[in-house]
Amino acid sequence: MAEDTTVLLEEKRVFKPNYKIVEEAHIKNWEAELEKGKNIEKYWAEKAKELEWFQKWDKVLDDSNKPFYKWFTNGKINMTYNAVDRWIHTSKRNQVAILYVNERGDEEKLTYYELYRQVNKMANALKSLGIKKGDVVALYMPMCPEAIITMLACAKIGAPHTVIYSGLSVGALVERVNDAKAKIIVTADGTYRRGKIIELKKIVDEAILRCPTVQTTVILEHTGIPIELSDISGKEVLFDSIIEGEDDKCEPEIMDSEDPLFILYTSGTTGKPKGVVHTTGGYMVGVSTTTKLVFDIHDDDIFWCTADIGWITGHSYIVYGPLLVGTTTVVYEGAPDYPDPGVWWKIIEEHGITKFYTAPTAIRHLMRFGDKYPRLYDLSTLKILGSVGEPINPEAWIWYYKNIGREKCPIMDTWWQTETGMHLISPLPVTPLKPGSVTKPLPGIEAEIVDKNGKPVPPGKGGHLVIKTPWPAMLRTLYKDEKRYIETYWENIPGGVYTTGDMARMDEDGYIWIQGRSDDVLNIAGHRIGTAEVESAFVSHPAVAEAAVIGKSDPVKGEVIKAFLILKKGYSLNTALIGDLKKHVRHELGPVAVIGEMVQVDKLPKTRSGKIMRRILRAKEEGLELGDTSTLEE
Repeated sequence: MAEDTTVLLEEKRVFKPNYKIVEEAHIKNWEAELEKGKNIEKYWAEKAKELEWFQKWDKVLDDSNKPFYKWFTNGKINMTYNAVDRWIHTSKRNQVAILYVNERGDEEKLTYYELYRQVNKMANALKSLGIKKGDVVALYMPMCPEAIITMLACAKIGAPHTVIYSGLSVGALVERVNDAKAKIIVTADGTYRRGKIIELKKIVDEAILRCPTVQTTVILEHTGIPIELSDISGKEVLFDSIIEGEDDKCEPEIMDSEDPLFILYTSGTTGKPKGVVHTTGGYMVGVSTTTKLVFDIHDDDIFWCTADIGWITGHSYIVYGPLLVGTTTVVYEGAPDYPDPGVWWKIIEEHGITKFYTAPTAIRHLMRFGDKYPRLYDLSTLKILGSVGEPINPEAWIWYYKNIGREKCPIMDTWWQTETGMHLISPLPVTPLKPGSVTKPLPGIEAEIVDKNGKPVPPGKGGHLVIKTPWPAMLRTLYKDEKRYIETYWENIPGGVYTTGDMARMDEDGYIWIQGRSDDVLNIAGHRIGTAEVESAFVSHPAVAEAAVIGKSDPVKGEVIKAFLILKKGYSLNTALIGDLKKHVRHELGPVAVIGEMVQVDKLPKTRSGKIMRRILRAKEEGLELGDTSTLEE
């Protein structure tokens, strides 16, 4: 056993692609493609030509007002036209666009033509409800075809959508809907999770009382539980009834390349979530290019990304990327281990999945059950695997490679963020791989590891990961907060570079190894959670005076939350209070906030200005050097 571990953790191992992968690949020479990508404007212009534009752009990149970059200026285009409409005039018309499967074994298939008709009906229904170009539509939905239909319908008529992950609580939903000033919220009766139905409409009913801009709630009858329509706050209508009778043709809105496509909220280090704004043209070019090249998409592929559409991974690599390249995208509703830990492998066998993209958290969770479940299924259709959400440790990489890929599928370990919109650092299928490394920046992307003054650090030394040049799918701003956009991403490190907030190192071959966040954002099971949100949830409990939280390594979830609590007089941290606090935080933040441990303390390390120094808590927890403590109060 010990011998195995040493081998697994040996970072110098290199896995070369098999000849079959190279033979099929769109890009056969990795180094030559990286070289080509050095001329970024020429490179991205070439990729943009693969989409259909109503009017060609004047300029590929406008950098006259940094950091408010613009891509493909004055280009006119529509996302849904490119993702759906253009395929119905080709042989893809009757190809399956969306393959929906849930944990109960139900299935639904929509061809590109069926999807086209459904999207048009929903687009017309939204117009009938008074939605115009520029109006924001919020979604709080299960993983189901209707969620994708709604996103595409919004994009068709130029209404930016904001998808809110259906695991978030009432408070989180209210905050996001109100910030975006959404006019409509689309939800469902419930969603399936581990054999239960989680009632979504009930959560929306509670939230809607505090959402003054919402005029209409659209409810999808998804699970069949009884629902009552009311008019407490505006109109409530059923999804099926609003599309019934609508025309199945709808002209696409002609969008400027820089028109907003969606707003997606991501945790900030200070309480308030950030509304990341993505625009139309550049985002389309970025996600279609990376889907095609990183996963080497061909006509016979069936692509499955296991993320949720409430996160950027779902937007870019379940919905938009796969449909823009005309492949079949799998939508799965349910848990990875229900009804048993073989459910994913069974779906791969039954549907002949060829490209599979998931998170290290899920891999580590399924590793706990050994190789018994993967061995039960024929996974021979798989050609390429992917990893997303956080660094994958070498042990999980090897398990994934051996047990799922059967040692023939390269693993595309992708680094990117909500803000980047698309993969920025990732291998291509022909790249020699090192377990645990995201390899090199993709063609057209320039990244560097620097110190806090912006000076490159030598190979092997950790530093800040920065992106030196703009890229097409980059965020354009934070919604209604340009000042925070500049401060968060462009002012931390000198040199006009995009600060990712991640620490990383580069090895002697130029391969990048991500070390984790430099700020205080927690990464729990692939979800980024702001410490401030968790701490304020603790402090809202009558027993807690002050709280500080850090992420603590967990073999399955990657990180769980460890909380340091100063309790009010008369309280002590006993079993009953621990249970109560866990329940309380879960109610405030939803099931994503996994509390691993709580400790009662008398004081917290703070700066003189009163800011809690969480890195001190982390360093003590992990037995590391405390670093600079000159600003510490005591």
